[in-house]
Amino acid sequence: MDITFDSLGYFEKLTQVGVPEAQAKVQVESLREVIDTTQQYLATKKDLEAVKFELQRDIQEVRRELQRDIRESEQRTIIRLGALLAVYSGIILGILKLVS
Repeated sequence: MDITFDSLGYFEKLTQVGVPEAQAKVQVESLREVIDTTQQYLATKKDLEAVKFELQRDIQEVRRELQRDIRESEQRTIIRLGALLAVYSGIILGILKLVS
C-alpha cells in the first residue's frame, strides 16, 4: 500500500506560514521517513481478505475436528454403556439364580 505524500506542497505550505526553509526541509524529510517506515506495516485490503480467508478455513477445520471428536466420544460412551449393561445384566441374572 503506497501512501502518496506531496513533499513539495507540504514544504510550500510550511514556508508560506513563516517556517524557515531549513526547518521546513527537515520537517518534510522527517515526515517522509515516518511515512516510509509506517507504510511497511500497513495491511492492504487484499492482505486482510487473505487473512480472513485463512481464518475461515481454519475455523472450518476446527469445526470438522470437533464434530469428529464428538462422534468418537459418543461412540465410546455407547460402547461403555453397552458393556455396563451387559455386566449389570450378568450380575442381576447371577443374583436371581442364587435367590431361586
